[in-house]
Amino acid sequence: MGRFRWPFHFVLVAVLLHVHGGQSMDQTCHSTDLQALLGFSNGLDSKAAGLVGWDASDAATCCSWTGVVCDLGRVVGLDLSNKILHGDISSSVASLDGLVTLNLSRNSLRGAAPAALGRLARLRVLDLSANGLSGLFPAADGGFPAIEVVNISFNSFDGPHPAFPAAANLTVLDISGNNFSGGINSSALCLAPVEVLRFSGNGFSGEVPSGLSRCKSLAELSLDGNDLTGNIPSDLYTLPNLTRLSLQENQLTGNLGSDLGNLSQLVQLDLSYNRFSGSIPDVFGRMRRLECLNLASNRFDGELPPSLSRCPMLRVISLRNNTLFGEIAIDFKLLQKLNIFDAGTNNLSGTIPSGIAGCPELRTLNLARNKLVGEIPESFKEMSSLSYLSLTGNGFTNLSSALQVLQHLPNLTSLVLTRNFRGGETMPVDGINGFKSMEVLVLANCLLTGIIPPWLQGLESLNVLDISWNKLNGNIPPWLGKLNNLFYIDLSNNSFSGELPMSFAQMRSLISSNGSSEQSPTEDLPLFIKKNSTGKGLQYNQVSSFPPSLVLSNNLLVGPIWSSFGHLVKLHVLDLSWNNFSGPIPRELSDMSSLEMLNLAHNNLNGTIPLSLRKLNFLSKFDVSYNNLTGDIPTGGQFSTFKNEDFEGNYALCLLRNSSCSEDDHHDMDTAKQITYVMLEVGIAFGLLMVWSALYFARPRRASYFRLVDMLFDAPCIWTAAKVTNLRIKRGNEVHP
Repeated sequence: MGRFRWPFHFVLVAVLLHVHGGQSMDQTCHSTDLQALLGFSNGLDSKAAGLVGWDASDAATCCSWTGVVCDLGRVVGLDLSNKILHGDISSSVASLDGLVTLNLSRNSLRGAAPAALGRLARLRVLDLSANGLSGLFPAADGGFPAIEVVNISFNSFDGPHPAFPAAANLTVLDISGNNFSGGINSSALCLAPVEVLRFSGNGFSGEVPSGLSRCKSLAELSLDGNDLTGNIPSDLYTLPNLTRLSLQENQLTGNLGSDLGNLSQLVQLDLSYNRFSGSIPDVFGRMRRLECLNLASNRFDGELPPSLSRCPMLRVISLRNNTLFGEIAIDFKLLQKLNIFDAGTNNLSGTIPSGIAGCPELRTLNLARNKLVGEIPESFKEMSSLSYLSLTGNGFTNLSSALQVLQHLPNLTSLVLTRNFRGGETMPVDGINGFKSMEVLVLANCLLTGIIPPWLQGLESLNVLDISWNKLNGNIPPWLGKLNNLFYIDLSNNSFSGELPMSFAQMRSLISSNGSSEQSPTEDLPLFIKKNSTGKGLQYNQVSSFPPSLVLSNNLLVGPIWSSFGHLVKLHVLDLSWNNFSGPIPRELSDMSSLEMLNLAHNNLNGTIPLSLRKLNFLSKFDVSYNNLTGDIPTGGQFSTFKNEDFEGNYALCLLRNSSCSEDDHHDMDTAKQITYVMLEVGIAFGLLMVWSALYFARPRRASYFRLVDMLFDAPCIWTAAKVTNLRIKRGNEVHP
């Protein structure tokens, strides 16, 4: 009963206010309350005050104003939640000394919360959540004496957390989503019979306080999303009424002790995204009420605790991203309410237990990135509720059998089988006629041979298709571009040939508004968009977050890039790199107003880069390197952010950014060079002519010139003759034996 008590206060107050409200329509407004209400209204922005619906000219009946509830002429309730209010909360509201409930949630109020609020001696419910309030919250030593429920979540309050030491009846304190910091003072919090403490999403540091065991009535403790360190204090395991414990997204360490089993009333246990280590204690047999167990993203090792089979109420088991090993030794037939089983990214081995098909309500099964082997069990045909299945990165075999089994699942919408079936299997083309509800199909990096199978044509609900990094070949069938809901296609790193079908430039989901924004969420979808050759990418965990894309890189495609691609106004990514496309870049691509990435590198494209591409305001990645492009690189717009390596490998393309390299400039440069050469030749000729003239018209100079020439030529001859003569004389005088 403890965990259901605090909402009862809201129900009780609502009923009381409804009864009093029905009696107060004809009551005369108390003068003090009237002035307080008018003061509150005056504290709001003028445009917001009118939205309240209060008419100051009819002040006598203020008990009939919007959000005002009276009892015997006194205001006991003020509920102006979600009224688009702007401005400050006037301290005049503290003059409503009969106020029992004050709800100003889900508005745009700013500034500080008035310190005078603490003087409202009868105030039992205070809800200021989801505004823009800031500063310290005024929880003075003697303030809020009657308060039972405080919700100031999702504001910008800071400083140490409020404690309400005078509130002997405080049961609910929700301060999540603020900027509170420092340590958590458990001694100040447990003076009242508090049942709910929500401190999520702040900046609390230090260790989880050990004194929380004094909060004997505590049913919910949420400390997630802070900077808490250390281990869970042992006395926390002694809370007899604790039903919800949320400590995820901190920096907690250490092992989980066997005392965890003492929390027999737990309904939800979330310790994910911490640094816990060691094995998971096998103590869940005592937690018969447990519905949600989330231990994901820690450093747990060891085997899966078999006692999980004895938690009949379990709906969610999330153990992903740890280092658990061994076989999956859980008796799933005892978990009839299980919706989600996620043990991805561990070191689990063996085969998939066939008994998992005995969970009639199982919707999500993630066993990706483990060391599982074998085939998909035949019993999977019975999993009529299964919607999402990921077996990525294991050692499964026999794709044909797997598809023939899984096609019987009527609600299967997402199937991810990446990095399996790597023993040289062929993409099956026959015997598959199911998957009518399929929205996401991923068979990437399986080294499959063959062609795009014709049975894909029947998947009319398909949104995402990824068959990249295989060895598929042949032409891309035109019907693929005619699937009305398909907005993400990745056929990269195969051996597809021929021209790109014209139907790809007419895809309805990329022309109309029926794109990814209207797709339903898919939980933990482990797909990656590869941005570059380094392998880095972004992970998209929902179908709705996938960017509409055509990724056809690293194939053998030929022909032109269709100008009608310009009609794909919803497309975000177009990657045609590393193919053999030819012809010019169509200027119509500038009509793809949502385009963020355009990669045309390593093709045989020619002509200039269209200036119209400067209109693509969202373009963040542009690569046309290693083509046969000519002319200047456009300037302005997003082109000022691109690097020279995005254009290199085009020998006739000017890489001098913001400088002219046009053909006229090249012609002028060549002309200047030619003029220089002519002038040099003329100078040499003129010099020779001057020498010839001097010799021809002046006989003495001509005689001297030829004597000099004769001497230059005769001297070597005379020297050589003399040397030869001397050698002969010397040899003639020699005496031979």
